[in-house]
Amino acid sequence: MSSPATAPPTPASLKRIVAASLIGTTIEWYDFFLYGSAAALVFNKLFFPESDPLVGTLLSFLTYAVGFAARPLGALVFGHYGDRLGRKKLLVLSLLMMGGATFAIGLLPTHAAIGSAAPVLLTALRLVQGFALGGEWGGAVLLVSEHGDAERRGFWASWPQTGAPAGQLLATGVLSALTALLSDAAFLSWGWRVPFLLSGVLVMVGLWIRLSVDESPVFKAALAASEQRKAAAGQVEKMPLVAVLRNHWKDVLIAMGARMAENISYYVITAFILVYAVSEAGMSKQSALNAVLIASAVHFAVIPAWGALSDRIGRRPVYLIGAAGVGLWMFPFFSLIDSKSFGSLLLAVTVGLILHGAMYAPQAAFFSEMFSTRVRYSGASIGAQFSSVAAGAPAPLIATALLADYGTSTPIALYVIAAALLTILAIGCAKETRHRDLASLEDGAAGAAGSVPAAARAEHA
Repeated sequence: MSSPATAPPTPASLKRIVAASLIGTTIEWYDFFLYGSAAALVFNKLFFPESDPLVGTLLSFLTYAVGFAARPLGALVFGHYGDRLGRKKLLVLSLLMMGGATFAIGLLPTHAAIGSAAPVLLTALRLVQGFALGGEWGGAVLLVSEHGDAERRGFWASWPQTGAPAGQLLATGVLSALTALLSDAAFLSWGWRVPFLLSGVLVMVGLWIRLSVDESPVFKAALAASEQRKAAAGQVEKMPLVAVLRNHWKDVLIAMGARMAENISYYVITAFILVYAVSEAGMSKQSALNAVLIASAVHFAVIPAWGALSDRIGRRPVYLIGAAGVGLWMFPFFSLIDSKSFGSLLLAVTVGLILHGAMYAPQAAFFSEMFSTRVRYSGASIGAQFSSVAAGAPAPLIATALLADYGTSTPIALYVIAAALLTILAIGCAKETRHRDLASLEDGAAGAAGSVPAAARAEHA
């Protein structure tokens, strides 16, 4: 029987919490993905104009990648304070940081105005974006996971995950509309700034909604219990990072491995595709943007469905479907794009994102269920964001470099397949977590690499 502190929220309050997490993550991913699309389309010309076009694109993607380098630091800082102070306060701060950096990019002078200082400032703002996003993801999914019930946790926790395709949809939609309405010269001159400046308005809406929700009841109960134990025993609480590395290091490694195929495939499908479809397949920027736009809408719709399926058959089976599917899809993916038809391009991207959703949807609940409450923000964030440095950060850069060196998509497909095999191995080392009670997990509890608690096994036998 739940205690008052951890009693489940009413359906109306749970929907409000889900909406707050979803809208906040949508805005943050809009900001993050907007940079990726702009890096593929215009930043090479505006900030690296003296380079060869493909080299300029590589340099542009390099500034894109540094945002990922800052995400682990954000995970450490936000995770530490999120486990000490609560989820809500840190989510408000992450939204302000991300929105402020994105708005500033929209005001940034280009290379033509201030020379080499322009890409330096661009890189600095990208680092702020990465730092903020490193702290955003863990808090957003935990706020929902810790409010919801175990029976439908996969479904409810998957909704903040839809913030990624929703942000992609919003960013790509705004860019697509601007490229359709403006000439290339006008877009390059001032049009590219509009979606970055729009972030300021979106952040105000997000803050208004995010400030209206309550702190996680599971966290509040765990904090109160921890304070009582410390007072009774006179002990000093270990830092969350220390506790994670001592009790959950296997789970951190599993989470990092699980992210490899998910992260790499996503950025190849949505960011690198803007380079490949235009430069190799000879298609227009508008066609590439429209394909990502439509596929992102489908991606948004299937994520909750995959999350609900993970409640029925488990996190691991759904995740394995996605990892294996993405690996098998890579050669057909590039073959379809090479046919140079919009329908084939759309099919390639849509199927790729549907399969990606099978990994991304259960990820929120799966990672939350690996870690105990007082280290959950740190553990989930570290596992998710440290892998992004080796996975998502260099993915468009590596794919572009492979294309430049070999002139064919084959090594790029093999690159994604290798990531899929790594993820399958990581999920194979994990145990099923879907029946775990988040409120019952203590600092020494077994994570995904261990067994399900006996009480949970008995309850769900």
